[in-house]
Amino acid sequence: MKDTYTTSRRDLLKSSALAGGTLIAGCLDTTIDNDPSPDERELPEPQYGDPDREYQLSATESEVIVAGGESYNGWTYNGEYPGPEIRAVEGERVRVTIENDLSEETTIHWHGMVLDGDNAMDGVPGVTQAAIEPGEEFVYEFDAEPAGTHWYHSHVGLQLDRELLGPLIIEERDPHIEYDTEATLVLDEYLPTEPRVETSNGNGGGMGGMGGGGFPDAPPAEGTLINGRLPDEPATVDVEEGSRIRLRLINAAAAATYEIGIDDHDLVVTHTDGPAVEPVPVDTLEIGPGERYDAVVEARSPGTWPIQVRAVNKSTSAGRALLDYDQSDGDVTEGEIGSRQLQLSDLHAIDSLDEYRGEPDRTIDLTLSGEMMGGDEWTINGQAYPDADPISIEEGEHVRFRMANRSPMRHPMHLHGHHFVVGDALKDTVIVPGHMGEITIDFVADNSGAWFFHCHHLYHMETGMAREVPYEK
Repeated sequence: MKDTYTTSRRDLLKSSALAGGTLIAGCLDTTIDNDPSPDERELPEPQYGDPDREYQLSATESEVIVAGGESYNGWTYNGEYPGPEIRAVEGERVRVTIENDLSEETTIHWHGMVLDGDNAMDGVPGVTQAAIEPGEEFVYEFDAEPAGTHWYHSHVGLQLDRELLGPLIIEERDPHIEYDTEATLVLDEYLPTEPRVETSNGNGGGMGGMGGGGFPDAPPAEGTLINGRLPDEPATVDVEEGSRIRLRLINAAAAATYEIGIDDHDLVVTHTDGPAVEPVPVDTLEIGPGERYDAVVEARSPGTWPIQVRAVNKSTSAGRALLDYDQSDGDVTEGEIGSRQLQLSDLHAIDSLDEYRGEPDRTIDLTLSGEMMGGDEWTINGQAYPDADPISIEEGEHVRFRMANRSPMRHPMHLHGHHFVVGDALKDTVIVPGHMGEITIDFVADNSGAWFFHCHHLYHMETGMAREVPYEK
């Protein structure tokens, strides 16, 4: 069986046209006393308009086939894994109706969308909406901004690791790069069993169930999936010699950070988490949970080449897709991958970052940590969500988060409703390295609402590494 994932840019644009859319440095986080419980909280009111595009999703139990006769019972959107692609042109209004056919409540988070004025559509249960009960439906509506490669997924419990996820592609009206075709590659762990919190030594080694010492972590994966396929029957990306293909890379994994490269081909990185960057050629890049990268590949070496994806801590077996030239005889060509790996310092935003420069109005120090000896929580400043103080900000402020990781594990930190500057790039998710790693991000508080900030390692978030970020009224 050969699944192909290549789309002509001209066809995409044609289909788009036819579719109907503390206050000074060094201070600690400001808190709100007597914060109401989720049951008592007044949630934001959804606002609806005249959508340019409409989609219908159903969250349901279904069989997931990953290779040959190998399958398992998962939870999917519309019976598909990954879920159906949702695509729009930047600035269009998008409406998505979700019907919950599961036995549990659910929501959808639109990862990467700023949702300016649409805080009620962010999909965080108890913060921006009441969860969707079984048998009920909810209508999401939002502006397709910013452009770029994004994705959508459940934001309830461990449902993301049951395969409730899909790509969300927002096309630029004026791309800064040229390409002929494009393909989306969704990277994920293969976990055919029910997701559950286990413990590990913090270096990718599992230690079994909770309570035996170690950090709360994900269960061991049984492989790496690319577009829902194991390496035995890999997804195939078709190209013509001389063409330029834009690869949209999405790490939808609950826990794994991946390294990706293509034998005998450069990756010219052009976007990160949606926003454009100055093109930079590399051999490989690392992509953490929740992150996205776009890379243009010039098809100059006819053959069938492995697109190689491996977990950086070697916690599970590698994944593979194929870059298949039209002229190829189908035999896989083994080559080499060079040593140039993308660094954060290589990324330089195309758009001006002037509004993020200068001294911040509010600086918040955040320590990321966990308890090694039998602890069952991950914390930010010693507090585990939901028993954690919110981080309050004010409209119009330049806000700085200074994050220090006091654990051996990486933490991919994601801020809802905003993009932030890290280094010289705009992102919405960034890895804070383990073993005393530090990362500073700056953002402008220009999107009033109640937002969420958390580790995108699903099992770290589930066991406490999260905070609410409300705007003071």
